[in-house]
Amino acid sequence: MPQNPQKLIVIGHGAAGLAAALSAAEQAQSRGLSIEITLLEKSQEDEAGGNTRWSPSNMRLAAPDRIEPGFEADMIEASGGLGDRGYFRSLATNATATVGWLQRHGVEFVNPPYYLSVGPARIQPVGGGRAIVEKLRDAAKQAGVKVCYETEAVRLVMAGDHRIGGVDVRGSDGVTTMLAADAVILAAGGFQGNPEMMRAQFGAAAGTLKLISPGTRFDTGDGIRMATDHGAGVSGDWNGMHIEPIDPRSQNSAPVVLVYPYGIVVDQDGRRFFDEGGGLMHETWEVLARDIHFVRPAGIAYAVLDSRLFDIDNFQRAIRSDVPPYQAGSLEGLASQIGVPAGALKETVEAFNAAATGDIAKFDATRRDGLAAADTLMPPKSNWARPLIKPPFLAYPLVGAIAYTFGGLATNAKAEVLRASGPMPGLYAAGETTGHFYATAPNAVSVLRALVFGKIAGTEAIGFLQNVSLAPAHTG
Repeated sequence: MPQNPQKLIVIGHGAAGLAAALSAAEQAQSRGLSIEITLLEKSQEDEAGGNTRWSPSNMRLAAPDRIEPGFEADMIEASGGLGDRGYFRSLATNATATVGWLQRHGVEFVNPPYYLSVGPARIQPVGGGRAIVEKLRDAAKQAGVKVCYETEAVRLVMAGDHRIGGVDVRGSDGVTTMLAADAVILAAGGFQGNPEMMRAQFGAAAGTLKLISPGTRFDTGDGIRMATDHGAGVSGDWNGMHIEPIDPRSQNSAPVVLVYPYGIVVDQDGRRFFDEGGGLMHETWEVLARDIHFVRPAGIAYAVLDSRLFDIDNFQRAIRSDVPPYQAGSLEGLASQIGVPAGALKETVEAFNAAATGDIAKFDATRRDGLAAADTLMPPKSNWARPLIKPPFLAYPLVGAIAYTFGGLATNAKAEVLRASGPMPGLYAAGETTGHFYATAPNAVSVLRALVFGKIAGTEAIGFLQNVSLAPAHTG
């Protein structure tokens, strides 16, 4: 009698899940294997894609076919030396091949400008993350992947010998059923969209964090929870998150305001609390945004600048908010608009101006220009310390918005989920569901690693199923 086909379930419809499903389908076909591949997604089809759908999806490559030689070292440095070298070596080794694979599926790439300042080399898909989601989704369906929308994965079902047996799922009708599976790939995002998990990990204030995009709300830690319920290990910085300063007035996705290095940032009391020039934007935005939400009164701050902002070439590239800044001809007028004490704001600006005595001819928004304020200024201003003297004066409100969490499942370079005794047979994970990030998020790496390890997970899962099918049956 013919055997029933083996079954692979992929959970998640973002970059990692789609790459896993398509890669698995292609591998099964190339090996002549009959394997049923099902992708589960809890959102509706027109919302599917999680963070990827809304992300510009910058990727840290010099060109589609070239990665910088220092990539691996940069990853370890960003993680404060705590990153898994084998994981990041695998990321570096497979990055260009994965991008080439995307190109073969119709994803085009350009080299985008990096906001205003010099930053790491990067490429970007034309159409952003939405293009990745749409191209890989269409290719996966054409390759025979069954995609089930409005289907929430609830728990893993284990068979004998600690092997995968299936997944309990809940449909839009609220009914829970079990789907059989011989292998599972978890690609359901981090837990940033789960207020309960956020509060448990980061404290009460984390439950009110804004989400960076509409797709972020679907990232509720499902894959992490399902695997750890069965003894999976964890990795990454569980006190870490990628969080960005956004304009709370804007309805745009990720309405970041990244011109703060060229002015000052004040709290609701009109006082500075942060070295706005402590580094390039991507080196300071997490610290700033996290401080605003968890430390500042009312969880809000204001980037205060003068009209010389408009003299910076292409300054608009660093602002995704669609709402103009507050503007006033005097600091008192600006203070009134943003609701901070006028005397305190004026005193703060005057103290800053008195310390910003460097040669303003050195001002260069495109790099760390060394234009520092006098040592007497506290907190310091290490770069771009140009006095605010030219009205109208401007202010953007800033709040923190979370993109993703760092803590997740422990995996290896093969995307296998690990427990204390080693890999869990037939269980794989990729993307934000996994850990590996510590201290700060490596710039322009999140979507790249989701794609690379999603593709690896799909390939490895098919190899696992093939080996299982070839293994001799036990006889009594």
